[in-house]
Amino acid sequence: MSQHMIETEDMVDSVKEAMQRQAAKSAIFLRQDRIFAGITFSFAALVLLVLFGILASLVVQAWPVINEFGLGFFYSTTWSPSTDEFGAGIAIWGTLATSLIALIIGVPISFGIAMFLTESCPVWMRRPLGTAIELLAGVPSIIYGFWGLFIFAPMIQEYVQPWMINWLGAPFFVGPPLGLGVFTAGLVLALMIIPFIASVMRDVFETVPSVLKESAYGIGCTRWEVVKNIVLPYTRVGVIGGIMLGLGRALGETMAVTFVIGNANRFALNLFAPGNSIASTLANEFAEADPTMHIPALFGLGLILFIITFVVLSASEWLIKQGERKAGKR
Repeated sequence: MSQHMIETEDMVDSVKEAMQRQAAKSAIFLRQDRIFAGITFSFAALVLLVLFGILASLVVQAWPVINEFGLGFFYSTTWSPSTDEFGAGIAIWGTLATSLIALIIGVPISFGIAMFLTESCPVWMRRPLGTAIELLAGVPSIIYGFWGLFIFAPMIQEYVQPWMINWLGAPFFVGPPLGLGVFTAGLVLALMIIPFIASVMRDVFETVPSVLKESAYGIGCTRWEVVKNIVLPYTRVGVIGGIMLGLGRALGETMAVTFVIGNANRFALNLFAPGNSIASTLANEFAEADPTMHIPALFGLGLILFIITFVVLSASEWLIKQGERKAGKR
């Protein structure tokens, strides 16, 4: 009996020691989790801190020109460093116009490329063609600028703009075909964002389970019906994200636009006329800007570009949530 009690006590002690060791390990794991959570939170907080720091610095640096011209700075079309008169209307128009042209042209082409690669392309061609598209995304923007200035703009001037003037006309396609201008800048931007949007769309289209598409084909759906009713609803978030990625690059692109937009501080609805964008204005004038009012005006342009980007991203998030809400109601 005493031997049995001794063995029982030994077992109890062993269990207690095991529980203590387990409790010590759990405490270590809990401490590690807390450290890991603190580190990751600090990284996220650092991003927000940098974001608010950029916004605050832009507001502080741009405040002299905002205080001087008020809300008129955001819509005035006068930009004259020699007389210290500054308005961002021309640069805002050029930025929005070139980005909109790029999206109108780039999104359908990117969608077609992604659909071909995922639905119709022969297996042996998918990898080489996909790699070629991804390589286009890695071409430096200044190469696009050189190519657009010396090769693409003369082609547009000789073959495309005369036809558009004859068939489309006022108010957006009038005047002499100059080659350089807002329209050409939008075309170059479209060529630059197509690889980004097409690559993202291709990747998200490949995430659609094959059983869904095969079921749709099995009940007699055409390829377009499968894309419209199966692929696009399933990949809505990724498609919108890819489009916003391309729009973000189009809004902030500098060197390629600077080469082909014409760099003229004139407001005109004519898309063939030379113009300016926020990024091209910053690239052309920042090095020689006067610190009195010119530099604050350029910081004001940077603040406007920051706000435009924020609004675009907020709109994309709203669209995504609206789509998810409608899909949930169904």
